[in-house]
Amino acid sequence: MVNFTIDQIRALMVKVTNVRNMSVIAHVDHGKSTLTDSLVSKAGIISSARAGVARFTDTRQDEQDRGITIKSTAISLFFEMNEDDLLDIKQTSNGTAFLINLIDSPGHVDFSSEVTAALRITDGALVVVDCVDGVCVQTETVLRQALDERIKPVVVINKVDRALLELQVTKEDLYTSFQRTIESVNVIIATYNDKALGDVQVYPENGTVAFASGLHGWAFTIRQFAVRYAKKFGVDRKKLMDKLWGENYFNPKTKKWTTKSVDADGKPLERAFNMFILDPIFKLFDSIMNFKKDATLNMLEKLEISLKSGEEELEGKQLLKTVMKKFLPAGEALLEMIVIHLPSPPTAQKYRVENLYEGPQDDDCAKGIAACDPNAPLMLYISKMAPTSAKSRFYAFGRVFSGTVRAGLKVRIQGPNYQVGTKNDLFIKSIQRIVLMMGRYVEPIKDCPAGNIVGLVGIDQFLLKSGTITTCDTAHNLKIMKFSVSPVVRVAVECKQAADLPKLVEGLKRLSKSDPCVLCYTSESGEHIVAGSGELHLEICLKDLEEDHAQIPIRKSNPIVQYKETIQAESSVTALAKSPNKHNRIFMRAIPLCEELTLAIEDGKVGPRDEFKTRACILSDEYGWDSQEARKIWCFGPDGNGPNLMVDMTKGVTYLNEIKDSCVAAFQWVTREGVFAEENMRGCRFNIMDAVLHADAIHRGGGQIIPACRCAIYAAAYVAQPGLMEPVYLVEITCPEQAMGGIYGVLNMRRGHIIGEEQRPGAPMYIVKAYLPITESFGFTADLRQATNGQAFHQSVFDHWQLMPGVSNEDPKLIEKILSIRKRKGLKMEIPPLDDFMDRL
Repeated sequence: MVNFTIDQIRALMVKVTNVRNMSVIAHVDHGKSTLTDSLVSKAGIISSARAGVARFTDTRQDEQDRGITIKSTAISLFFEMNEDDLLDIKQTSNGTAFLINLIDSPGHVDFSSEVTAALRITDGALVVVDCVDGVCVQTETVLRQALDERIKPVVVINKVDRALLELQVTKEDLYTSFQRTIESVNVIIATYNDKALGDVQVYPENGTVAFASGLHGWAFTIRQFAVRYAKKFGVDRKKLMDKLWGENYFNPKTKKWTTKSVDADGKPLERAFNMFILDPIFKLFDSIMNFKKDATLNMLEKLEISLKSGEEELEGKQLLKTVMKKFLPAGEALLEMIVIHLPSPPTAQKYRVENLYEGPQDDDCAKGIAACDPNAPLMLYISKMAPTSAKSRFYAFGRVFSGTVRAGLKVRIQGPNYQVGTKNDLFIKSIQRIVLMMGRYVEPIKDCPAGNIVGLVGIDQFLLKSGTITTCDTAHNLKIMKFSVSPVVRVAVECKQAADLPKLVEGLKRLSKSDPCVLCYTSESGEHIVAGSGELHLEICLKDLEEDHAQIPIRKSNPIVQYKETIQAESSVTALAKSPNKHNRIFMRAIPLCEELTLAIEDGKVGPRDEFKTRACILSDEYGWDSQEARKIWCFGPDGNGPNLMVDMTKGVTYLNEIKDSCVAAFQWVTREGVFAEENMRGCRFNIMDAVLHADAIHRGGGQIIPACRCAIYAAAYVAQPGLMEPVYLVEITCPEQAMGGIYGVLNMRRGHIIGEEQRPGAPMYIVKAYLPITESFGFTADLRQATNGQAFHQSVFDHWQLMPGVSNEDPKLIEKILSIRKRKGLKMEIPPLDDFMDRL
């Protein structure tokens, strides 16, 4: 039975020190949704018997069918703490009742944009790690995303039942496996940690690591056992927690603690963690699974576990599950850890505000966010759109960072392109209704104060995917989210019946809204393109488009992969282009950028938003640029922030500043559509060496300069050994040793390049890491299953752009590839000659 009402939750929203906003994050199949069931069951929303099987937060039918989470789901839980436990909470708290706003996020790499959207609006993360598989590639990705957003992690080592039942490990082996996993997590945290967070590494003796079995519904922390033993032996709980992990041993003869693993007679001592914590669990497992009835009843009596009528007849796994749930209920252990160790909104927003707010840190909005003040101007960030039961409508799902949002309130809806003082991407509208997201259901509420997660009705038509909602006229935007995946795989879609075209266009708009990472646009050739981060992501998006958003039969093309055009050397000659009226000349040279600088621009470490001086210092100190040249960067492109640069290298050219805007416009055009395949350019620097301009302004307008500059850039790239870059996946394949041969065969056939293999400690499994071009990845899953009899599992994530061998206008294979791209785009089926762009003096 549900143990709270919506009124109770609404009352708790005001006690913002007792609110915890947290996400559950992990690698795919490490047991997030199963573990979340235990928390939902503790709040009484589902029965204890269904916890671990219901996967309550997998709300879609395809999530239940496939057994993976696709969309992140939010739910609010009510939790009552014991008075004694409140002493362990280091932050301010108010009473024993706590509100936990939990978001269960997907683990598959293709849906990692959902994780980013969830992390933005939470302050803490429950990182789930499979105790058999250990830390995997996606564990590292999601943990890095969390630390980038200044989110504090706590860890759950899940599936401990597998280690006991399937692998039959010893206590010492299990301890070593736990220790190894925790060390791996701490290495990642130390690598990516933001100094503003302080030390957020996790330690079992501090209670920031839990050990659990989500499927069987049990979990424990060292703190819980320390509480039990402290009561029993009358010792200090804090001291006992330190003793129950690490190199601490208890000598039963002398009744003393020691850090040596042998006693005075040289006999080995049992580690305290194994003796006091694992021993009772191992004994329970042994007596129940080996049907030792008397021993089981004896242990249940000692542990004060009473079985109900009906439960006494159970045996084997069913009895084990029932007993363990009563002995170590998972919901209690995890909720206690969340409440004690994760930050409340007032605590977290103090150090998160500078990462969240684009404007100055001393204006009213920033102060309101830092203080989590319900009376400050409203600042609310919408991180994603959640579909409603009504067709074509969405809940705008986000977090109130300051102020209070209420139904009927007139607000400014600022999209991601809004700039202060302009009306671009700005709407002023009233909010119709406010709802609380409760997994599969929503509950209406009147208002929602700062520090809480909320759904808004009535603003979905004014925002595409995300944005800022405020009541302050001078408010800057909350920063846009940076996704760890990019939409690199694309398909063209069309309706089977021409009359359905309006439905398809409307469906594409809704699809674009429903997913934080999907891109829907119309190409120059008139095709409707859907771009996703991987094969599975695209499959789900197209299924949604066909069944929900457009509700018409759809025809789709083969997957299309985006390439990038680049240059491999400095221009062999200075390119010259004349304006159409022949009165202006522009001289241009192209130079490749080093890969480190290209990546720094793509990651946002160097960019157009940096001050001139700062950027010049970075370029001259770290990348060996001349400091004068670094100050003369005109722009980045494409889209004003891409990994290509235009630099003014001229000396004493009159009227040059008057043509700057035209040159920048030409540069943006060219870097968006390269010279050979009209793909984006990457890693190119174009130097304007000289310009001869007509004295009369009317003869050097945009109509003259833009075509001239465009031709000059194309010509400079043409004579600089042009090349093509393809996107590459990093593939991590888990398999038993006998399947390794099949993996090598499949990768060799698909131009894969193996970069490492290692055996997973404590398990007969190998992990193979390889680079695989995305072009070759379609159908890779099916081939891998066939070659390994279904024994190998893989996870692919976009890793880098790789230069294809050869020069674009010389190498036959590259020419063939470029012509196939041109054919698809409906361009002329020939590579344009240099004479089309280069003029002679």
